[in-house]
Amino acid sequence: MPAVGPLRPGDNGPMHISPEAPGAHPFATLTPDAVLDALASVGLYGDGRLMALSSYENRVYQVTLEDGERVVAKFYRPGRWSEAQILEEHAFAADLMAAEVPAVGPLVLDGRTLHPHGGFMFSVSPWRGGRQPELDDFEVLEWIGRFLARIHTVGAAQPFTHRTALNLAQFGTEPRDWLLAHDLIPLDVQSAWRDACEKALDLIAGSAGDTTAAGPFGLQDATPLRLHGDCHPGNILWTPLDEWGRGGPHFVDLDDARMGPAVQDLWMLLSGDRRQRTHQLGALLDGYEQFRSFDRRELALIEPLRTLRLIHYSAWLARRWQDPIFPINFPWFGSSDYWKGQVDMLHEQIEAMQEEPLVG
Repeated sequence: MPAVGPLRPGDNGPMHISPEAPGAHPFATLTPDAVLDALASVGLYGDGRLMALSSYENRVYQVTLEDGERVVAKFYRPGRWSEAQILEEHAFAADLMAAEVPAVGPLVLDGRTLHPHGGFMFSVSPWRGGRQPELDDFEVLEWIGRFLARIHTVGAAQPFTHRTALNLAQFGTEPRDWLLAHDLIPLDVQSAWRDACEKALDLIAGSAGDTTAAGPFGLQDATPLRLHGDCHPGNILWTPLDEWGRGGPHFVDLDDARMGPAVQDLWMLLSGDRRQRTHQLGALLDGYEQFRSFDRRELALIEPLRTLRLIHYSAWLARRWQDPIFPINFPWFGSSDYWKGQVDMLHEQIEAMQEEPLVG
């Protein structure tokens, strides 16, 4: 999971907590030899070249095989998803590929896509490169809108039955309660954060926006479907068109896929001031609605969803703090300055949730 535009505080220092189980972190035994042994267990033999790819939640490696082919090996964080939940991700990827939606799913090896080795579950996918899309180009945004509509058309065909949903309880109430129960917020800012969080969640529970004559529209009113779930620019890879006209956007990872409203896969692609975001949203929806209708009432959910992500993100960082990759990459997390910044951002979100939603 990526940042939501995190505050980088002053010099109050990082926090020191161990929210995961004590002892060695989950990936302590995942050495390069263990990665190569895992691949060999499914008949893939590396030539020794491994490159760690950007991933905090799991461990992902680009591996060069003896024949020169490159694959991506993904080792799932123990305890995060059950086997059934991971297999739902794989089935969603297979559904997308069957519908000729550009997605890169895991390879079927020895009759399965998920494999056990050394206490880990892992999958192997074809390697596919790309770069982040140019989101200041409205033609690119329109193309991504078409792409997302095709994903959502497949996603709406059937629900997830094992994966958790994007809702107030899972992304707001539970992470708030967990942070407070573990005393992870400094005392000098704890009450201010709790009060701001409670006011924000109350607004979301009561439906933050009122955009129709029928009254407010909230998360509980949206039609859920299978989503990518974490659709920010870093999770979209763009390839230039080849001589056969192939290229454009694709996802290579559905790790955060879950049930939720369609707008969840759109709002993280918006940035800048209100005028800029309105134009970006218009381009996305111009493309989206070439393939699938979009319920404009869901635009009232953008700021509530942003607020839930803000709260969930802090809890996610705290829960992963024993993994050494987190203190290295997020040294600013946990100080009083960090939490004061979160209070300020929550107050901004409280105001934003009471404004008129964007109009696409």
